[in-house]
Amino acid sequence: MSTAVEINHLVKDFPGQLGKKKHRAVDDVSLTIGTGSVYGLIGPNGSGKSTTMKALLGLLKPTSGSCEIFGKNSLKTDSRHDVGYLPENPYFYKHLTGRETLRFYGKLCGMKGQALETRIAELLALTSLEEARDRRLGGYSKGMLQRIGLAQAMIQAPRLLILDEPTAGVDPLGSRQIRDLIMRLKDDGITIFLCSHLLEQVQEVCDTIGIIHHGKMLKQGPLDELVSLHDRTEVTLQNASPSLIESIKQLVAAEEGTEFLSATHPRTSLEKLFLEQTDDGPS
Repeated sequence: MSTAVEINHLVKDFPGQLGKKKHRAVDDVSLTIGTGSVYGLIGPNGSGKSTTMKALLGLLKPTSGSCEIFGKNSLKTDSRHDVGYLPENPYFYKHLTGRETLRFYGKLCGMKGQALETRIAELLALTSLEEARDRRLGGYSKGMLQRIGLAQAMIQAPRLLILDEPTAGVDPLGSRQIRDLIMRLKDDGITIFLCSHLLEQVQEVCDTIGIIHHGKMLKQGPLDELVSLHDRTEVTLQNASPSLIESIKQLVAAEEGTEFLSATHPRTSLEKLFLEQTDDGPS
């Protein structure tokens, strides 16, 4: 698998106010995202998630370390040609319709003519907004606004999507629609880097996660590996009698009519893992 994103030993300091010492928002964070995968960065408010994303986008210059997108330094303008971005609280012109909004962003990206109109139609269909294409955004629900935000982030057919809290404030139905859309984009080979505090949703869509707290990366890796409890073994049997369960180690291989289905590591929840990693103890 080739690499879409490479962040190496990223440090970002902000100056303190009124003589106070500088604040380190991100402290030696490194991560790699393979092409076509979904990486979820999770952490409490103020943990450094958004700062990391902004550094990757080239909106903030690292104090030290580096960020690369498809092998290009993110401080270089051409690194952003293949990137779509949806911020946590996107601003839209509420007097424009859905179609006019996408046309506006398409023209900002240098698109025009029939190619732009075709792309607009594709994205309205992809985000299930065809019936609302001529409705002003002032009449859109929060979920619809997030979906038009995803559509504008994809207008130039990027290879990497960066999503900051894509389901924040969205009702359960709208949240499900956005998660389904993320999975469809993944199936199309698009790489997705998202941050969210909604852990159940992250667990549904991400291949790899990183837990960041106080600017430090505490734990990261494939989701299945992180939530497996390797010091325990879970055995699943079919049609097992109560007596067999009591003496499973001795009888499972010999018991007639019993099928051994699996012996795997049970899984914890992403929420429990997150709380264990970020618990600072008594305050």
